Amino acid sequence: MGSTSEGDHDRAGVGRRALITRSAALGLAGVPAMGLLSACASGGGDDSGGGTAKGKTSKDNPFGAAKGGKLDVVVFKGGYGDDYAKAWEADFDKKLGVTSSHTGTQEITGKLQPRFNAGNPPDIVDDSGAQKINIDVLYKNGQLLDLAEVLDAPSVDDPARKVRDTLIPGTLDPGLQEGKIVALNYIYTVWGLWYSGKLFRDKGWQPPKTWDDFLAVCKDARSQGIGGLAHQGKYPYYINVAIMDLIAKKGGLDAMKAIDNLDPRAFVGSDAARAAVEAVYEVVEKGYLMPGTNGLTHTESQTRWNQYKAAFITCGSWLENEQLKQTPTDFDMKFLPMPLLSGSVLPFEAIRAGSGEPFVIPSKARNLPAAKEFMRRMLSKEWSTLFAKQANSLTILKDGVDPDVRLRPGTQSTVEASKAAGDHTFRYLYTEWYGEMGTAIEAASNELMARRIQPKEWLKRCQAAVDKQAKDPASKKNHRD
Repeated sequence: MGSTSEGDHDRAGVGRRALITRSAALGLAGVPAMGLLSACASGGGDDSGGGTAKGKTSKDNPFGAAKGGKLDVVVFKGGYGDDYAKAWEADFDKKLGVTSSHTGTQEITGKLQPRFNAGNPPDIVDDSGAQKINIDVLYKNGQLLDLAEVLDAPSVDDPARKVRDTLIPGTLDPGLQEGKIVALNYIYTVWGLWYSGKLFRDKGWQPPKTWDDFLAVCKDARSQGIGGLAHQGKYPYYINVAIMDLIAKKGGLDAMKAIDNLDPRAFVGSDAARAAVEAVYEVVEKGYLMPGTNGLTHTESQTRWNQYKAAFITCGSWLENEQLKQTPTDFDMKFLPMPLLSGSVLPFEAIRAGSGEPFVIPSKARNLPAAKEFMRRMLSKEWSTLFAKQANSLTILKDGVDPDVRLRPGTQSTVEASKAAGDHTFRYLYTEWYGEMGTAIEAASNELMARRIQPKEWLKRCQAAVDKQAKDPASKKNHRD
């Protein structure tokens, strides 16, 4: 988060427990990631470029990154940390003679909005976290480079292939704005529920496949003084993982696309949306939430979950790396697809999966040649492997991890879940296309979890956010078939 981007994650270093070998990681290469949309039309954005520091081009340096040049890199220092970027920068300097100024921060908007406004942005940015600048806003202001030139460049590993042809299918789609790829979502991410294998073995619980079974575990947990569900209350993005997953699994891809396509019945009039929000609200009504979770940050809730104070938590697959310091050695972190509501269209194995953590190149970057070459090398096996070693996660590059890289148990379970899901993967795009609408939906969910509104009012507020967005003429340029 990410995303998400996905919340302002903190991170420790990679730990010692690791169970996943390359063969499991490579299983992602065969996952047909979502068969997502094609966005219709093209439009806005200023991709004329702001940098002219160009050197001699060559087979190994097709964009002409000039030796002796400087690259300004800003990385969201969250769930994946920023050690991986420092390793990339060191290699870039060694091989091309381009040195980097590095900033690792969670205050993306605070540090970068003034620079964008002044026409002095960094050269490459990991625009993620709770304080990210919305991609759609940057695009509409003409501040992002169209990445087609990078994606159509020769792959570092196989110059006979374009960079875009080396990526897991569908993973470029979240970076689309009006038909252009303006953000590179770099990390292969899975979203859903998480639990402790140790706690479940100790309590004799089975991972639930239906919502009724999920509620039964929550009920038993509460009877033993343990919360059923923890969520990161101060960041309602996370509880929307549950609500939105339930909508997609209950109503199928049509229910998901209705939201992305701003349908007048996306929420009000949608049986899937009604069933999903009522199911999550039942957890609140029956007292199955971990006490205090509504008032906690993401790391506070996740740490209490690590202390066995809740059976489940919602999150993306950055969770394990984010919680390394707080996770007991024998915790045995596990991923679980969202359990099914009665009459669901998609199977239990269906998961929300795809790419997260968007990297962008500002259109007015001072060193565009080096920024493009840096991004091209991000999509090499060498740099993908550096990321896996440092951040304990997989990238969007097919076959992108060397045999010696080992990841931890939670990541292993996400790889297995992705393989089990097969074609049954899905991914919302309204969060990338419509930042204001996404914020309004999160605000409604915050009110819902605090019992300040009921499911019916949640549906009305979400539909109002959709209807407001639909009035923007630019919205017609984004569409999922």
